[in-house]
Amino acid sequence: MALTNLKRLLIANRGEIACRVINSARALGLETVAVHSEADARAKHVGFADVAVQVGTGSAATTSYLDGDAVLAAARATGADCIHPVRTRRLARRLRRAAATACCWAARL
Repeated sequence: MALTNLKRLLIANRGEIACRVINSARALGLETVAVHSEADARAKHVGFADVAVQVGTGSAATTSYLDGDAVLAAARATGADCIHPVRTRRLARRLRRAAATACCWAARL
C-alpha cells in the first residue's frame, strides 16, 4: 500500500518521542492516535494526538504500551492504518497475520 493511501497512524510511544512522531505524521498528512496508560492520561502526547486510547491500567509499560494485544485492539478500534513502532517480532508477526495494518513503521521518525 502506498503512503498516500494511509490515513491514520497509531503511536505506541509516550512523551517527547510520541510528540515528535505526531509532528512527522501530521507533516505527511496522517491523523494520529496516541495510546496511553492510566497513569499517562494527562501526558502531553495524549492531548497532542487527534485521538487517544487508554490501553492499560496503572503505570507499567508492560500492561499498556508493550502489551501487543492491547495495542492491536486499539489499532482496530480506531481504524489505524499503521503502528509506530513495532517493538517486537511477536507483535510484528501478529500484525501480519491479522492484516490489521497496511504498514508498520519501525524506524524512528
